Amino acid sequence: MPSGEPFTDGQVHEISRACSTAGAETGLTFSVYVGPVEGEIRDHAERLHAALGSGSTKGVLLLVAPGERQLEIVTGKESARRLSDRSCALAALSMTTAFSGGDLQGGIVPGVRMLAESAGREVRAS
Repeated sequence: MPSGEPFTDGQVHEISRACSTAGAETGLTFSVYVGPVEGEIRDHAERLHAALGSGSTKGVLLLVAPGERQLEIVTGKESARRLSDRSCALAALSMTTAFSGGDLQGGIVPGVRMLAESAGREVRAS
């Protein structure tokens, strides 16, 4: 991998596929940002989440700041009803364990899957 690039094309594809699959299963929108943080991590994550626009109510954003060794999960109004703080904390713990071993992709993909499982399938009105 070139210096400064955290993922191979295959790893990017795996992360993207995990987000797409999670979205299809749950009806929520999963997004992942990996990079530096400007200011406080929570503020930065909330700005990124808000940038989802009208989709932010169903949004789940994972912000991974490897340089700062930080992780933040932001949920929208609807996704927060389906993802408890405990579910997010367990997913974060799982991800940070993989991150501590230097495996970003190996933490993100299972973390997205854990969140999707916790959120459950989308219930559609008949």
